[in-house]
Amino acid sequence: MALLSDPVWVRVPATSANLGPGFDALGLALGRYDEVTARVTAGGVSVEVTGEGAGHLPTDDSHLVVRSMMAVFDELGERPAGLELHCLNRIPQARGLGSSSAAIVAGILAARALVVDGAARMPDEAVLRFAARLEGHPDNVAPCLLGGFTIAWTQDDGARAVREDPAPGVRAVVFVPSEQGLTEVARAALPATVPHADAAFNAGRSALLVQALTRSPELLFPATEDRLHQPYRASGAPASAALVAQLRADGIAAVVSGAGPTVLAFVPDGWTPPQLADWQVWPLDLDTRGATVTIGTRSGTVEHAERDPVAAGWAG
Repeated sequence: MALLSDPVWVRVPATSANLGPGFDALGLALGRYDEVTARVTAGGVSVEVTGEGAGHLPTDDSHLVVRSMMAVFDELGERPAGLELHCLNRIPQARGLGSSSAAIVAGILAARALVVDGAARMPDEAVLRFAARLEGHPDNVAPCLLGGFTIAWTQDDGARAVREDPAPGVRAVVFVPSEQGLTEVARAALPATVPHADAAFNAGRSALLVQALTRSPELLFPATEDRLHQPYRASGAPASAALVAQLRADGIAAVVSGAGPTVLAFVPDGWTPPQLADWQVWPLDLDTRGATVTIGTRSGTVEHAERDPVAAGWAG
């Protein structure tokens, strides 16, 4: 069996999808990270979780990172006898910051790295398609893999994505509530059809958002307007909807992050966020590297094999 005996260390960023009008297409990588160290063992599955989700997430083979790894091992025909995982989680669970996508991406990249010729047998463009298949949509997995600002879509043979560098003036603050939200519940609130005028409105705002995020941050306020999903989901997360409305009334380009309930705001330099009970407020850098993989421990005492996301060619 062609598997490494050395551990691999994977670092994956938080992400925000939709960004207002770009439903299921646009995503942004944020500077908050989960870390996974994985090692092949002689038998059994052991998972240690610290940080977010500790004491609640499974520590056996039902853990999402393990399930993603096993899917890759099966795809490559190299399932190991056992695995040992250490997961350091900083991305809040079920808050609209891409925790499930981060787990899937970490698992796929860890498993691929543990297979001796894994990168040749599952090239970069195949990783995106595989991750989107496991997640169900590509809008979070794309920025998690690539970093920066991504535009993702799905065609007959699977997911594709292109990456852009955010403009230097783009600054993000996230407002993370104590309660969780479920993507399935948020999606269930969406109607089967929408008015043609609203679809046209969002198409224009999505195009404008590409310009705003990459070249013209002064356009972020109009570019983040949305009529396609946030109004329909507002009753399910009233505190998030109220905060978005409050921030936008003050001229701040605020949106629900992914399916929520976290709120993402693009803010001017020096802006002071409001003090809110039961919300954590985090200014976050934008991540421009995406997921990275190191063969060996985090200290890099064995061999470094970090991917350059810009040169990787994930669009396929």
